[in-house]
Amino acid sequence: MSQTPSSSSVKGRINVILHNKPNKMEEETFFHSEEEREKHYVLEKMERELKKYVGLDEVKRLIKEVYAWIYINQCRTEQGLRASKQALHMIFKGNPGTGKTTVARLIARFFRDMNVLSKGQLIEAERADLVGEYIGHTAQKTRELIKKAQGGVLFVDEAYSLARGGEKDFGKEAIDTLVKAMEDQQHEFVLILAGYSDEMDYFLSLNPGLPSRFPIAMDFPNYTTDQLMQIVKNMVKEREYQLTKRAQHLIREHVTKVRQYEGRTFSNGRYIRNMIEEAIRRQAVRLLQEGSYSREALLLLKAEDFHFESSNVKP
Repeated sequence: MSQTPSSSSVKGRINVILHNKPNKMEEETFFHSEEEREKHYVLEKMERELKKYVGLDEVKRLIKEVYAWIYINQCRTEQGLRASKQALHMIFKGNPGTGKTTVARLIARFFRDMNVLSKGQLIEAERADLVGEYIGHTAQKTRELIKKAQGGVLFVDEAYSLARGGEKDFGKEAIDTLVKAMEDQQHEFVLILAGYSDEMDYFLSLNPGLPSRFPIAMDFPNYTTDQLMQIVKNMVKEREYQLTKRAQHLIREHVTKVRQYEGRTFSNGRYIRNMIEEAIRRQAVRLLQEGSYSREALLLLKAEDFHFESSNVKP
């Protein structure tokens, strides 16, 4: 994780790029004895949960930072020292399927476990949930969503769409209402604005006072081919199927090519899920035609179950 601000960074913001590379803090442990392990059982539970996910190393680092901050604050309080609160609103930038919603859900739950948030629910929203049809309606709808998010996380996907209509659009009223709530209730909920990287950068540039209100910014780059293959294996195993070696080779070859050509529009993990589910349907058709119902036949996904040239699944 690099906290060195880039030329476009906002002073005071933590810029997290999910490169998924090991870092020193991620490797270090707080558990120097069994007693310490028991004392920090909440962190250990969260780390075990995060190990289930491909990548997300920098999310693991953020969770560890917040946990350490809370624990040290408790120590300061016990010593009669001042313990301050921090706003933890965030910006998530990246393509679909890179884990933004999953990370938001995990953060909501983990922050509840760490007593940062009282409930830990995730409220997902988009432009239609916030923007009304007449003057005053937008503020009302937005306030209702904020109320639902109290004690949890309000996750606004494609947040840049709130600024598409210009100054007279009701989307601006939604932004203003969110900003006011961030100030008035900054420790009662966490607001996460998410969307494509370029669109989010442009959106933030139109609202000069907005970026500084989000102390944490996370970039979600496309998964690497190796990471996508790990997601493939995880999804196949989860559904109790197995891939033949030829099928694995075919998928790797296809995924490598798709990543290269699709670039910023590639849907990553979402594409992998849709691809696997289509292959499962095709396998079912093949087995019916063959009349094969043995355990081995039911388990195996073969190369011929992946028809990439005629697939209805879009990357």
